[in-house]
Amino acid sequence: MPTPTDTTLLLDVMLGKLATYLRMCGYDTVYALDRGVETDGRIRELADEEGRRLLTRDVDLGHDTDGALVLRGREIEEQLTELLEAGFVLALDEPVRCSVCNGRLREVGADERTPPFAPSPAEQPVWRCRDCGQPFWRGSHWDDVETTLESLR
Repeated sequence: MPTPTDTTLLLDVMLGKLATYLRMCGYDTVYALDRGVETDGRIRELADEEGRRLLTRDVDLGHDTDGALVLRGREIEEQLTELLEAGFVLALDEPVRCSVCNGRLREVGADERTPPFAPSPAEQPVWRCRDCGQPFWRGSHWDDVETTLESLR
């Protein structure tokens, strides 16, 4: 059963929205376009070089890549359902991955400053990406993703 602690993923160019969901669920998830990778050959190489399992909607790419999982659904709910059926653990817990860049998050101290659009860490937990600096908290987007995941169970 693939879990966030033992599974690293590479998503092809057709699965950008799915990358956000998987990162929020704690998976180390590289989105090919974030690395400037678009060709099938280079996607296969990257999966092999980094030991990542490829998720793709491209049947030919999937069949030519060892261990790849080909998703058929176009909509995010369909893709998430396919992952659940494949045994993936999809749940929100403590945020550990940046949904923007896949960097690791660290909790912001209660005395640290956050941007004006983010809540105060003295009032609710806030995390910051160690790579890009993006702040995260359990707000409406978190609630929306949680609702989507719960609706699939």
